[in-house]
Amino acid sequence: MAYDEKLASRMVDIISTKTDFDQKMMFGGVCFMVDEKMCVGVVKHEIMARIDPAKEAKAMAKTGCREMDFTGRKMKGFVMVSSEGIKSKKQLEYYIDLALEYNTIAQKSKKKKKAS
Repeated sequence: MAYDEKLASRMVDIISTKTDFDQKMMFGGVCFMVDEKMCVGVVKHEIMARIDPAKEAKAMAKTGCREMDFTGRKMKGFVMVSSEGIKSKKQLEYYIDLALEYNTIAQKSKKKKKAS
């Protein structure tokens, strides 16, 4: 299943007013990379946000937010938000802002060495 391009466009409209970013196809969706770090993205009809683990519980108390568990285990510092939790620009911007805030202190992923 393809990702929600309309949702991705809404995210671009918000992110582009706040910072420079790159788009990368990932998880069958699109990920927005800031400073070469995964920040937010769209998977099917949901957003994925990399946020400060200390703020995760507060975010998950909001409508439509749940922990990310792609591999069957919780991924600390990552949340998924369904369409019911991001109907308004203000709701969507809340998660984007959390992700951008955490991005300033988040570690870059280690580059995998290519096999020779």
